[in-house]
Amino acid sequence: MRIAVAQLSCVPVDIDANVEQMAALAKEAAQLGAELVVYPELALTGYEPDDLAHDPTRWTHPKDPRLTPLRTAGIATVVNGVAATENGPAITTFVFGPDGDLLTTYRKQHLYAEERWVFTPGNTDGRFELGGVRFGLATCFDNHFPELTARAHDDDCDVLLASSLYGSEAGMTERATVYPAIAERDRMFVALANHVGAAGEWIGCGRSAIWAAGGELLAEADGTSAMAVAADIG
Repeated sequence: MRIAVAQLSCVPVDIDANVEQMAALAKEAAQLGAELVVYPELALTGYEPDDLAHDPTRWTHPKDPRLTPLRTAGIATVVNGVAATENGPAITTFVFGPDGDLLTTYRKQHLYAEERWVFTPGNTDGRFELGGVRFGLATCFDNHFPELTARAHDDDCDVLLASSLYGSEAGMTERATVYPAIAERDRMFVALANHVGAAGEWIGCGRSAIWAAGGELLAEADGTSAMAVAADIG
């Protein structure tokens, strides 16, 4: 099976514009032979916590017509934005299968900095299967908690999919250490989708990548361009 990670520069709080970019990247991923593509954290809106906090028109749900181009992309899409819960808005991942069906929903469990005052944390792990491969989900800061990624390993996941935002020199260092370490420690393939360019107060450093179980780098995007890269995961 081949999977892809995609990076983009999001238009702040413009779901339609970002979906258009994401659909183009899904097409690019499919042309690379990928059956699944992963997008960065809050790719639907850009990383704009203050703007997202109190405006439900900037939230989404699995049947949101604005997501139709992603549900009909012809490959599985791992899409991150904001969705309502009974306790308030949450940073949420929807996984759509190649036929557009919802395969699973995951909410970020470990909120970072000001996210704690804006969003509601999730409390369940995300899992799904596609093409005989078992996947786990984690969103950005989640990946800094070894117990979360260890649960994916213990639950027989083959691949960890990480929608994230890393920027600046410090972010580059974190990105280069956290994800290969997960692949080595937890013996899973790891796919990181990161922002590139402006993302709220950050400048995404790109370098979206896929590592093999054990930590070998299989594919890596550059640090400046909107693009998708792909690798085989067995």
